[in-house]
Formats: sequence, C-alpha cells, structure tokens
Amino acid sequence: MSFENLDYTSLDIPAAPFSDMSIIPSFDKKKVPQHVGVIMDGNGRWAQERGLIRTNGHQAAEPVVFDIIAGAIEAGVRYLSLYTFSTENWKRSPQEVRFLMGFSRDIIHRRVDQMNEWGVRVRWSGRRPKLWKSVIDELEIAQEKTKNNTIIDVIFCINYGGRAEIADAAAEIAREVATGKIKGNKVTEKMIAEHLYLPDVPDCDLVVRTSGEQRTSNFLPWQAAYAELDFVPELFPDCNRQILWRSIEKFTNRDRRFGGVKK
Repeated sequence: MSFENLDYTSLDIPAAPFSDMSIIPSFDKKKVPQHVGVIMDGNGRWAQERGLIRTNGHQAAEPVVFDIIAGAIEAGVRYLSLYTFSTENWKRSPQEVRFLMGFSRDIIHRRVDQMNEWGVRVRWSGRRPKLWKSVIDELEIAQEKTKNNTIIDVIFCINYGGRAEIADAAAEIAREVATGKIKGNKVTEKMIAEHLYLPDVPDCDLVVRTSGEQRTSNFLPWQAAYAELDFVPELFPDCNRQILWRSIEKFTNRDRRFGGVKK
C-alpha cells in the first residue's frame, strides 16, 4: 500500500456503531468503564518496520482511531480520551511536528460530520500556547457542531500534558487566592479537580496503551490515579475495536477497591 498522495477521504470508514450486533461482546453494562483513555503509541515503529517514514504510521492510524471510537460506542463507554499530541511531542523533528499539526487539523475537519452522525460530542483537552491556530479553529468548530450529542464524549488530548494541566490548575487557584476569592489554606483535592481542563469529565477508569510500552507518559495523572492499566503489545496501526473490547473484558473482571478492603 502506498501512502504517498493518498486521499484519506476514500479510506474504508468503520461500520457505523451497532451495525452488527452479533460481533459485540455481551458486557455487563454495570461493569463497563465509564471513561477510557487510550495512549495511541507505536505509529512510528509500525512505519519503520515496513521501511516507511514515520509519518506514514500516523496516516495508517487514522482509520484505527475511528474504529476504536465505534467500538467504544458499541461497548457502552461514555467518555473516551485519546492521547493525540503531548506537550513533550514538540521535541520531535520539525518535519514530524509540522505533519502532526496539519494531519490533526485535517482529520477533525474531514471526520466531524461522521462523528456528529454517530452521536459523538467532540471535546479538546490541552494548552493553547504553541498549538497551531488552525488546529484550535477546527477543534472549536467541531465542539460547537457536536455540543448537543450525548452518545459519547470523545476527548482529543492535543498539546496535552498531565503535569502541565495540574500546574495550570494550581496557577488559576493561586490567582483566585490573590484576589481573595478563596483562602490559600482551604485548597482541597476537589478544588483542584474543579480547575482541571474538563472538570465535568469523570475520572478515568481504564487506560489502554498500545505498542507494549509500560508507562503512562504524563497522560491523565490526576484523573487516572485509580485507573486500571492495560499495556497491549499491538502497535497502534495494527489495532481495532476488538483490541479495545479485549481490554474492557479484562477490566470487567477486575476487583476495584480504591484503597479500601472488599467486604
């Protein structure tokens, strides 16, 4: 398959959610994670293993992203956070960063109608500084267009870093202390949570990282403090909704005690 000059609007689009009920696992809906985070890792290695350039791996990941979204809807997941571009990714080559910015912008623009049809509410979590204005513009257009959808919130974490998010929350709290809105000795965990980028989104229940790496790489450190972790061996372009379902199946069989003791 050649990736040069490929028209990605012609790629096979994943089957619309609920199109084939026979393949969807019969999860106990009470045990399905409400919020799943996915660290989409391995695009560059996938390309290099095939003698391609790294950006070809990012291109190959596009249909996988939407297959994962479809699978999350079918499983009954309510919030899906996708680690798309981290605050640390600016350290990559200028060519790769430039590609990722343009590709992220184009994907949002190209796929917003599909997501809207699926009942997806598009959301963005991350910092504005350094992020291309054209990317922010497309994200804001998508957010406005899909704001009334209630099937699933898909959160694109672009220019996102967990430590940066906590630092930004702390800075906002400090400003409110300085103006007398709150007292410095009254800062609580609940208050910090209320100052995160998307305070209405519940804590993450399950984090899935592809490619076999066993670290969370600054992804949702506050929200995923008690998340179950699943490090899967597949490189992200080799994934699909079945990989997500496998992780959810593991999750439904885990005993979550949140520091307590099961009675």
